[in-house]
Amino acid sequence: MKIATWNINGVKARIDNLLHWLGESQPDIACLQEIKSVDENFPRLEIEALGYHVETHGQKGFNGVALLSKLRFDEVNRGLAGDDEDMQARFIEGVFSTDRGALRVVSLYLPNGNPVGTEKFPYKLGWMERLERWAQARLALEEPLVLAGDYNVIPEPFDARHPENWLGDALFQPESRQAFRRLENLGFIDAFRSVSDARDAYSFWDYQAGAWQKNNGIRIDFQMLSPEAAARLRSSDIEKHVRAWEKPSDHVPVAIDLDMGLSRAA
Repeated sequence: MKIATWNINGVKARIDNLLHWLGESQPDIACLQEIKSVDENFPRLEIEALGYHVETHGQKGFNGVALLSKLRFDEVNRGLAGDDEDMQARFIEGVFSTDRGALRVVSLYLPNGNPVGTEKFPYKLGWMERLERWAQARLALEEPLVLAGDYNVIPEPFDARHPENWLGDALFQPESRQAFRRLENLGFIDAFRSVSDARDAYSFWDYQAGAWQKNNGIRIDFQMLSPEAAARLRSSDIEKHVRAWEKPSDHVPVAIDLDMGLSRAA
């Protein structure tokens, strides 16, 4: 089963790229971030025509996440628990039935947190604390769980082409990296790092200063796997070529293959 995550950076602006990618890559489940669309305006008909079920948690103009699945949804949960006043659309969870039992997949979009000296950075850290508490509770179910999305964290210096350029950025602050490490310490595995030690593997290239052409990138898009999901991991790949398409997102898809058998409810 192929599960992919992609910060699309505006689904309306990238709809042609999205449809082409779905046809080319053929993910069974696609997790999208930054759809920048309210639910009722999401282009679901075009995507459903390709055989996908669509669930969104949208917001006008920014943020927003979505799950596209060739499997039927057994359950959908929107919003990260722990703060009833947080209206930002950054989290959606889908539950699916497979021949190997239940599978839980989350599409998440962590706050950027910049500038560090503003309220945006504590919001980022608070969101990560809530995610940690939520994930710990879900681990008790002992089911395959995939936390896929744009984490807006550079975990290690080798996850950036020029780490020295990120020292003052929220993505590379010690507190952000420590919060990411706490998630790993719960038992979650970074899927890509579990199969590759490549030092030039990035998932984001800024639009400015020729970053793509110079391969001046960072790796901030992850699929974090529970132990039950990690045990079924076959492969993980960064679909870098998508960044060279016309009108690209500044992120590229990251995909994994899990041995989950065939779906019972496709």
